[in-house]
Amino acid sequence: MTGAVVGVLRPIPVPKPDALRRDPAAQAFMLLRVAFTVAPILFGLDKFAEVLTDDWTKYLATEFNDLIPGSAQDAMYMVGATEIVAGLVVLVAPRFGGLLVAAWLGGIIVSLLLVGGYGDIALRDFGLLLGALTLSRLATAYAARERVG
Repeated sequence: MTGAVVGVLRPIPVPKPDALRRDPAAQAFMLLRVAFTVAPILFGLDKFAEVLTDDWTKYLATEFNDLIPGSAQDAMYMVGATEIVAGLVVLVAPRFGGLLVAAWLGGIIVSLLLVGGYGDIALRDFGLLLGALTLSRLATAYAARERVG
């Protein structure tokens, strides 16, 4: 069991340039790794900067806000910090980071559905959740190739 946990958390290197030129799986892995590193970090930073929207709290379900200490804005700051950390985890350990981002997106989807009126965003986030799970699976395959090759 410990070996499996260590395997999931083990950093995975960036594919070599020749692999990126010839291997579609390595290309897909890198595209998803970059996307799920950059997007959570940018969304997390925007919880503080409020460039994309001036009220992130409207996406927070009251059921979640009641569980989180402080105000809804405090909760959004915690969300932002968590998103930044999730992006950094994807950068270093994409197998675990992909699962972390997928779980995080699952929570966002539930919140959006509880708030109501954001089904379109919830559906988009479901697609992102599938992409994050795909990243985790590709990272597993890529790590196995690195051990063999």
